[in-house]
Amino acid sequence: MSDLRHRIESASAPTLTRLAGLPKAVPFLVVLALVVGGFLIKGWGWLLLAIVAVLLGWFLYIAWPTLSAPGRMLRLAVIGITVAMTLTQAFPR
Repeated sequence: MSDLRHRIESASAPTLTRLAGLPKAVPFLVVLALVVGGFLIKGWGWLLLAIVAVLLGWFLYIAWPTLSAPGRMLRLAVIGITVAMTLTQAFPR
C-alpha cells in the first residue's frame, strides 16, 4: 500500500466511522437533497452536484482495492454521469 493511500485512509477513518454509525437512510437522503438542490437552484446549484461528485470520488478511492472490475466500472460510470450533470448545470446553453 502506498504512503499516500495509507494517509488518506487514516485521515478518512473517523469520518467513515461516523457515517457508518448513521441510519442507512441519512446519507442517501443527504445525497438526494444535494442532487435535487443542484437541479432546482439556478446559478450556483451546480456546486451542490460538484460536492456529490467529490464525495462519490472519495468513496470510490477508499473502496477501490476491495471492488471487482464490474463494481469499479459501475462506480466510475456513476461519477461520470454526476460530473456530466454538474457541467450541464454549470454551463447551460
